[in-house]
Amino acid sequence: MKTFQNPILPGFYPDPSICRVKEDYYLVTSSFAYYPGVPIFHSKDLVNWKQIGHVLDRPSQLPLDGQKQSEGIFAPTIRYNQGVFYMITTNVGRGGNFVVTATDPSGPWSDPTYLDSPGIDPSLFFDDDGKAYYCGTRPAPEGEAYSGNWEIWLQELDLDTMKLVGDSYSLWRGALREVIWPEGPHLYKINGMYYLLISEAGTGHHHAVSIARSKEITGPYTGNPGNPILTHRHLGKDYPVVNVGHCDMVETQNGEWWAVGLASRINGGYYRNLGRETYLMPIQWEDGWPIMSPGTGKLEMSYPIPALPQQEVTTPASSACEHFDEDKLALHWNFIRTPKEECYSLTSRPGFLSLMLRPEKMTELVNPSFVGRRQQHLHFQASTVLELAPQNDNEEAGIVLLQSNEFHFRFVHTKKGGENVIRLIKCAAGEEELLEEQPVHSEKLYLKVEGRGQDFSFWYGENPSSYTSLIQQVDGRILSTDVAGGFVGAQMGLYASSNGEKSDTVAYFDWFEYRGL
Repeated sequence: MKTFQNPILPGFYPDPSICRVKEDYYLVTSSFAYYPGVPIFHSKDLVNWKQIGHVLDRPSQLPLDGQKQSEGIFAPTIRYNQGVFYMITTNVGRGGNFVVTATDPSGPWSDPTYLDSPGIDPSLFFDDDGKAYYCGTRPAPEGEAYSGNWEIWLQELDLDTMKLVGDSYSLWRGALREVIWPEGPHLYKINGMYYLLISEAGTGHHHAVSIARSKEITGPYTGNPGNPILTHRHLGKDYPVVNVGHCDMVETQNGEWWAVGLASRINGGYYRNLGRETYLMPIQWEDGWPIMSPGTGKLEMSYPIPALPQQEVTTPASSACEHFDEDKLALHWNFIRTPKEECYSLTSRPGFLSLMLRPEKMTELVNPSFVGRRQQHLHFQASTVLELAPQNDNEEAGIVLLQSNEFHFRFVHTKKGGENVIRLIKCAAGEEELLEEQPVHSEKLYLKVEGRGQDFSFWYGENPSSYTSLIQQVDGRILSTDVAGGFVGAQMGLYASSNGEKSDTVAYFDWFEYRGL
């Protein structure tokens, strides 16, 4: 029997939402303060996914100015109705809940229509009678008696005006009394019953999935006596996969049911550098209720493949060497916050990524000259070759390992008192510390970072056959949200800055290679 391995989208791909159109499947995930926003994937078999674009790929769609790494775009939902794709989500720092639409899921998508609705994690449901509904979260009507005292609510959405109309309805507060953060709601109509799937208890260690059902869309909803139907909170903090939740369900054209959801792999203790990743699990129905991961009730790292035509393995960029020979960056590359000006070029020096040294710093809530990608393996190697002629002590370029503006490593070529140097800077809680520095004698440097668990080692060389160790076994735990706070996973990439001064200097990167070890 053929099997597949979880996660299906390794690395920082949280809050997955899925929909099926005939024999095609589409999936989106949260992107927070990274740009472009809301990566969208296509699959025929639910296991192998190819990124086909970003839903939010224009500045007019995605204002992220000044937002922290774990702000921005939360928990998108993707749905399809009568020839139109809908993506609904929250920009927590700029505008709140909004909808965009497209007839082609690879784009272009419309500019946002903002909705007059409180809360986060909006979802859409299209009923048999042609009506559309908004389902989201909001503080409980009596007020937030304790942090996370919220509820799931519903209101009709007029698709012609894209406005909420009529009364709003309180649907459910979750399976447990005084549960915190009922969130991520999704509605389904199955055999004449309305099912409301949610997560509760927060997206941390106690994350859980629960479900309720009703004969009427407005309720009352009755919880499954087997709730929660999925959680790992009872397995302990030594279990290798934690904080399972935020699921969305889909029925295949063959009548099978599957769920996508998020979870995190721990590394070097209870640390989750890769962030929340996307997993796939089977569902069976018993007595009118879904059984997630039947037989064990926990998310497994391997399952028999779905009964669907298998396709070529195309899961995004798990290992790749980029030679920058195209006129566009591959879809797995990201920027931080909305670009206000061009910070890079692939054409000014063909075959190179040219990165402008701009005043913006990695430590600020700005759009720095950074082009990054997700860390997708617990053990990895990242390397590049850099050509840079720094003019003064403020100018630097190299590799950044990034959790946020306040928690990161900068492995950079710069100047010190007229001498070229290579250095490793650790930034933790906003405080910078120089971990190591060595003189270099070439404007062309080969840089390599190796992460084995939480031990990170940094090498440099003036030719690709001879590397010198700058520093080894640096503790990488500052790249975990368990140290840094927030909701995002680690990224890494290429960076250049003049640190507050204007500059005409350009950093040239001939290639960048990332691979799992």
